[in-house]
Amino acid sequence: MAVLYCLTNDELKEYLGLEKDFQSKIVFQALNKGITDWNAMTSLPKAIRERISKDHPSALSSKVIRRSDSDSAVKLAIEMEDGAVVECVRLSDGNGRYTACLSSQVGCAMGCAFCRTGTMGLVRNLKAGEIVEELIHLEKLGEHITHIVFMGMGEPLANFTEVMSAITYIHREDGINISYRRITISTCGLVPGIKRLSELKIPVRLAVSLVVADDEKRNSIMKVNRSYPLNELKKALMAFQHRNEKRITLEYCMLGGINTDRKAAENLQRFAKGLEVLVNLIPWNPVDILPFSSPTDREIRAFTSELRSLGINYSIRREKGRSADAACGQLASETRKEKN
Repeated sequence: MAVLYCLTNDELKEYLGLEKDFQSKIVFQALNKGITDWNAMTSLPKAIRERISKDHPSALSSKVIRRSDSDSAVKLAIEMEDGAVVECVRLSDGNGRYTACLSSQVGCAMGCAFCRTGTMGLVRNLKAGEIVEELIHLEKLGEHITHIVFMGMGEPLANFTEVMSAITYIHREDGINISYRRITISTCGLVPGIKRLSELKIPVRLAVSLVVADDEKRNSIMKVNRSYPLNELKKALMAFQHRNEKRITLEYCMLGGINTDRKAAENLQRFAKGLEVLVNLIPWNPVDILPFSSPTDREIRAFTSELRSLGINYSIRREKGRSADAACGQLASETRKEKN
């Protein structure tokens, strides 16, 4: 069946064979409240509900095939209609804030050396409605989602049009109604996408996976840097900040013995100069098949001491969901790119 999320009311009316305009509005409102059982849409005539249920047993085109829980996170594996599988996560801060970590692609073409998703390669982009369905599945866990981060599988800015369509839909006041300011897009540093986002002037938040502020090291760890080196990335971030006047988060995945010494801190300070940023330190989350190690507590303390001495504004993200393989860099599905 078609993905119903992100369709207009006229498209819903035509696809479902509805008789009146107000009936498509009823469906739209129900879908955005997470009601996906046609029989529960009691404002529709019973005959219409029965007919649609016969043709489309569920209003969702995707289904949850696996769930993993930890103290502060729930990870769902979601199978799309074509059999592609993505993972998404609901994170809790323990104070009533629930964040949906959404995927934008099945797999990822960026090939960052420390990320499990990168081992999959790119299978395909997700459609806007499929992205919204991830959110609906997470809402069905029982708590209202208050924030969204595009930090799941895939590079959001490489699927720009569909991601922005999903964000616009999620923001609609007559729908899910999540503020742009509560939505964060994370990128590995795709400069053309940052420029496009800057031009839209939509007040979403931007996070950049920096990892290391040295071109030679970043070239070896993050392939994107070979196309868009640090000087180009910084120019794009300066332009974004000039237009949006928002603090940017620099995500700094700490790799044991690689990017945690004094020189790495000085390079980070040099890159951040002139930008209003928060450096989010993320100790690397173990992935068995990747040749990295998490930094020791002593290593983390030494590096943060260097950052303080250099006046760098930072926070440390103690990863939620690590025990459920739901933490940053650990998402991947069994879907693989098919060989021709």
